[in-house]
Amino acid sequence: MATAESLVAKIQGLSGNAVDLGLLSIHLKKADEVLHNESTRLLAFLEQLDPTLHSLGYLYFLEACTSGPVTNEQARRLVLILSRFLTCCVADQIRLASEKFIAISKRFKDQVLMLDVPMRGVAPLLEAVKKLRSSSEHLTALHPDFLQLCLLAKCYKTGLSILEDDIFDVDQPRDFFLYCYYGGMICIGQKHFQKALELLHNVVTAPMSSINAIAVEAFKKYILVSLIQNRQFSTSLPKYTSSAAQRNLKTLCQPYMELASSYSSGKVSELETYIQTNSEKFESDNNLGLVKQVVSSMYKRNIQRLTQTYLTLSLQDIAKIVQLSSPKEAEMHVLQMIEDGEIYATINQKDGMVRFLEDPEQYKNCEMIEHIDSSIQRIMILSKKLTAVDELLSCDPLYLAKAGRERQRFDFDDFDPVPQKFNI
Repeated sequence: MATAESLVAKIQGLSGNAVDLGLLSIHLKKADEVLHNESTRLLAFLEQLDPTLHSLGYLYFLEACTSGPVTNEQARRLVLILSRFLTCCVADQIRLASEKFIAISKRFKDQVLMLDVPMRGVAPLLEAVKKLRSSSEHLTALHPDFLQLCLLAKCYKTGLSILEDDIFDVDQPRDFFLYCYYGGMICIGQKHFQKALELLHNVVTAPMSSINAIAVEAFKKYILVSLIQNRQFSTSLPKYTSSAAQRNLKTLCQPYMELASSYSSGKVSELETYIQTNSEKFESDNNLGLVKQVVSSMYKRNIQRLTQTYLTLSLQDIAKIVQLSSPKEAEMHVLQMIEDGEIYATINQKDGMVRFLEDPEQYKNCEMIEHIDSSIQRIMILSKKLTAVDELLSCDPLYLAKAGRERQRFDFDDFDPVPQKFNI
């Protein structure tokens, strides 16, 4: 039976090339039980291994010695070892034991949370994600953990670096739900509401056989972000939304549906009264900050509607129509909307008059042409991928078996309506 000492020698001798690594992988799999039985004394052997040269063997030893319960004191030491390994290990080696790599990465996340230092886990886990995934289009089991750490550490910009990648390959549905939910929250933190809306929409409309807590929480935020970004919310979900979501989401998020209904009335006083009445519910859901932004968006929506009716209007009149407390507050809202590109207007400081203008963009400059061209290229790539997935699915035995069962026993369109004549 292999011992820890003999395994160290094999790791040192069989980490040089792909063929040797294949043999080493077989030896380590056979010795996995032995390693777990000796887990309490394995940390000392790590000093004999180099994580940059012996990544596969180092991974097996590290996974075994972190498999049991960990105290705070042990966690402080292990966080340093795990952080170094995740940062400098070799991707080709750790992918030979991807499940173990995922396991130690998740334990690393748990330990930095135990020590209440999520910031220390962000950079190493980002490296772990990059090394585990086969391409930027691949969603791994570590993506949600990385985004969770970014949220807790308030490293929103670091999280955005991963969210910029288009995802086409998903290992587990739960990872996709969490990735989009946490990603949506990071985009909300950065006020990238359009991207947040896209990610939350993915959670709400993803296939699901039964409703789950992630989808419910995502739907609450989806309603609020829709009101903030689009100034409206459609109560009807897309046709491709699962029947489980169609049946349950609106009922489970009733206070938020009523908030959207109150918002559509356009009356700020009614909306504020409703929010005040249900503030405890919104606060317990950790959504009170978003709800307050919904109120601000109603003022903006009402100002935006004025541009469709008036060419000029005084700040005093805007404050009165939109139900703001003073012309100064109206001026602040108008200036912010001009800065954000939501309206086009000028303010005459002498007489307090606002002049609403047409959109000056003529869509003729080089920057706009490049933007349109890049969008067309992206859509063409997406179309090719969609065609490839469709072809792959049409040949999938499981899909064909299910489609065959659901077809009617007879499809009369396949037969001629009039019997053919035969010569006798």
